[in-house]
Amino acid sequence: MNNNCFSKYLLLSLLGFSTAAMAKNTIAMCEANMETIAQVSLCLDGIKKNKDRELQTWVNNQTFILQELANNSGQSTALNMFKRSQHNFIRYREDNCRWQYLVLAPDASAAIAYKRCYNIVTKYRIEELTQLNK
Repeated sequence: MNNNCFSKYLLLSLLGFSTAAMAKNTIAMCEANMETIAQVSLCLDGIKKNKDRELQTWVNNQTFILQELANNSGQSTALNMFKRSQHNFIRYREDNCRWQYLVLAPDASAAIAYKRCYNIVTKYRIEELTQLNK
């Protein structure tokens, strides 16, 4: 159990460092500091990549916690439901952001709208998973 606590502490410490590093680029900074739509798009791609990585870390953490609970209790219902909710979140995020893209397509700003939406929705999911670990 001591190893388990150390692992959680290490994971949360690493998340803290990665979050501080990622805070350098925000959607507002991309939109304010980049001159062309292509530059804004690339900047938002960088945020998207970091947010995806951070989200996956939190999903892995929650999965680990629920797997431990399932191993101890013999009940895997919560783990299965979490996996299903994560799958549903991915689908919701894609559909929610895709319609925003389609409203503006074929304008070049359509990709910006999609990436902005994607990053915002992902940020909220990360915040939700973060609250579960407090």
